[in-house]
Amino acid sequence: MEVKAEKINPYDNNRAKTEQVKEMFDSIAPAYDFMNRAMTFGIDKCWRAKAVKMIKAYAPKTILDVATGTGDLAIKLARTLHPEKITGIDLSEGMIAIGEKKVAEAGLDNIINFVAGDCLNLPFDESQFDCITVAYGVRNFEHLDQGYREMYRVLHPGGVLCVIELSTPTSPIVKPFYRLYTRFIIPTMGRMVSKDVRAYSYLPESIAAVPQGNDMLQLMRDAGFSNCKFTRLTFGTCTIYMAVK
Repeated sequence: MEVKAEKINPYDNNRAKTEQVKEMFDSIAPAYDFMNRAMTFGIDKCWRAKAVKMIKAYAPKTILDVATGTGDLAIKLARTLHPEKITGIDLSEGMIAIGEKKVAEAGLDNIINFVAGDCLNLPFDESQFDCITVAYGVRNFEHLDQGYREMYRVLHPGGVLCVIELSTPTSPIVKPFYRLYTRFIIPTMGRMVSKDVRAYSYLPESIAAVPQGNDMLQLMRDAGFSNCKFTRLTFGTCTIYMAVK
């Protein structure tokens, strides 16, 4: 399956996407949490809470949070599910530095640890985790099929994968307002707050290009996952994908 999102780059078409994604998130790390709350009016917290509730039935003891960013999902998982260990991995050392500070302030550094590394080449043994999560990260993968194969490799048999990703609403009533908001208002806000001219224009472009619904489930199935399903939230602006190894 051709994945258009792999061709959408943060800055240019002359360098590998992975390199540019790392550069972009290092650049916007100080403004990242504020922009997440502002862009979604705080609803992103509800989306993460919904995903954690869906994971709860699997009672995972070891969790890998891929593209962990500043650790919001890892912290929510730790507080709600009380696992033995959560490992967050991300390309951006700038994002991880903020995540480590937040985890220490939350008193969760005995449960959550961070690793700087490539999500397409996970530095872990096979069948190491009970659960893998990815929040708003898969559209940034340079090779999405490779990312899913790597997650499948390090997940225990019977383990669960949960992907939260931004998506495009299908309602003809909501869609025009969504297009206006994502293509004009968000980039303007991003330039004012983060000073990165390109990063928040890349965001709506990558959302529009990432596989959605059944197309995303097919990529999961191709990587070996089963029991694949998705749940749309908030008029389809966010989708949670679940699958089992």
